[in-house]
Amino acid sequence: MSRSNLLTSPLSDLLAEYCVEVVEVEADRRFTGGTFQRPDGSLLFVRPAGRPVAEWEITARALLGRALRVTLPPLPAPFEVTEL
Repeated sequence: MSRSNLLTSPLSDLLAEYCVEVVEVEADRRFTGGTFQRPDGSLLFVRPAGRPVAEWEITARALLGRALRVTLPPLPAPFEVTEL
């Protein structure tokens, strides 16, 4: 995947293309989302409930970019991607 494609394609198309399952959970305000790579290689994204769509767009694209090893520009403050 190219950086341009990751940043400009509709998010729903990207998630479908890479078979990303998204679950929504109640979460602390500081949590903006997370990724879990399953043993079979598929991805699960955790989306905090009730958060702005624009925030999810930023978070999901950053998470997908990290999972696919696509280099992206730095996230705007206060967003941060941390690998555990």
